[in-house]
Amino acid sequence: MTNDALAAVVRDEYYMQLALAEARQAQALGEVPIGAVLVQHQRVLARCGNRREFWQDPTAHAEQIVLREAARRLGSWRLLDCTLYVTLEPCLMCMGAIVLARVPRLVFGARDPRVGAVGSVFNFAADPHLNHAVRVTEGVCGVECSEMLSGFFQQLRSRKKAAKFTP
Repeated sequence: MTNDALAAVVRDEYYMQLALAEARQAQALGEVPIGAVLVQHQRVLARCGNRREFWQDPTAHAEQIVLREAARRLGSWRLLDCTLYVTLEPCLMCMGAIVLARVPRLVFGARDPRVGAVGSVFNFAADPHLNHAVRVTEGVCGVECSEMLSGFFQQLRSRKKAAKFTP
């Protein structure tokens, strides 16, 4: 591996760790632990975790919040020269927003076999019908991202089961 390639791997892992920190904060609020960070020229423009439950907003996915905040900060909806780091493969809604915002690169940790739109169920990143293609790097800190999500849902199921049997 070249020095440049190694530096890129280290950089991707660094920003994914920031996204994981946002996921942990989201989990502390009772949210599904998904975090996102948008970076332009090694500068973090925006970072956040899911807020659907906290805000009671079905569009308050981490990716959506980060895209909105970065666009506001840049004064442009075109998020050129940016990389979006997210702990879970984006859904249809989020991939649609990523494509429409012209984000050139997406890095995600874990696949989402239920609703993933970057290859698991659909592939909006490279759909020839769309006016923009997104370069994708997957699996960065993937084990940690997967374990965080699995642990969250396991705890959720345990709480629901315990509540069901509590008199």
